[in-house]
Amino acid sequence: MSQVGPRESKDRERFPPNNILLMLLGAGLLWMGWTGFNGGDPYMASRDASLAVLNTHVCAAMSLLTWLMLDIMFFEKPSVIGATQGMITGLVCITPAAGVVQGWAAMIMGILSGSIPWYTMMVVHKQVSLLKEIDDTMAVFHTHAVAGSLGGVLTGFFAEPRLNRIFFDITDGWQHYIGLAYGLKTGNVRAGLRQMGIQLLGILFVVVWNIVITSLICVAIRVVIPLRMSEEELQFGDEEVHGESAYALWGDGEKLLETSKLYSGHGFDEFSVKEGSNFR
Repeated sequence: MSQVGPRESKDRERFPPNNILLMLLGAGLLWMGWTGFNGGDPYMASRDASLAVLNTHVCAAMSLLTWLMLDIMFFEKPSVIGATQGMITGLVCITPAAGVVQGWAAMIMGILSGSIPWYTMMVVHKQVSLLKEIDDTMAVFHTHAVAGSLGGVLTGFFAEPRLNRIFFDITDGWQHYIGLAYGLKTGNVRAGLRQMGIQLLGILFVVVWNIVITSLICVAIRVVIPLRMSEEELQFGDEEVHGESAYALWGDGEKLLETSKLYSGHGFDEFSVKEGSNFR
């Protein structure tokens, strides 16, 4: 059954990951796959492809470390989940710039992608009423929308003319493909501002395209099946619709019950078992 819209309030109060080890495994596969994702953009084994791979790892690593440092500074301990979020924001941010920026620019982008999405997720999201109404379970808005838009803007700022020439495989007119930072350095500010405008226009196009196409897809799906469970079904979730639980970690209490029976004949009452007493 499809589920569009926010979850029940009780389901949004606390929802820790089901399995952090599997989350790390998936994060590692994602990072490895992103190497081919960005490195394969030139469609050949070239200097540009090598640079894209290197910048991808540099930005992701810097973003991960930045996110961890912010967690330590404000929450007094690092978080595995936070490290994964920082890795993702770094990968997303560097994607539009992977083959057209220098390594030092990738490091700066990593610091910004590890701090700005962290701030929007940890601070802004909890203060803005509109964002608080959005049930973003995976924090996709911050890790992809914010980090992706940030990467698009920073690409327009840090894009290096010579790398652009290699990436676009052009010999004439490559001076017009220049980031604003290099436009300020060379006096070609107009071309730099033009590139920034193109980047912002591209971000706007992607936003509008996603809203329109996703809405049309949802309307088409709604013709076939409901997009949201009824309020009664939401109270029980998967058990109500499918007749089984997605995550029956404790076997609906059966494991705890069996443990109680196990120790009942050894001088331990059921209450002490439930309270998690240390058995010697």
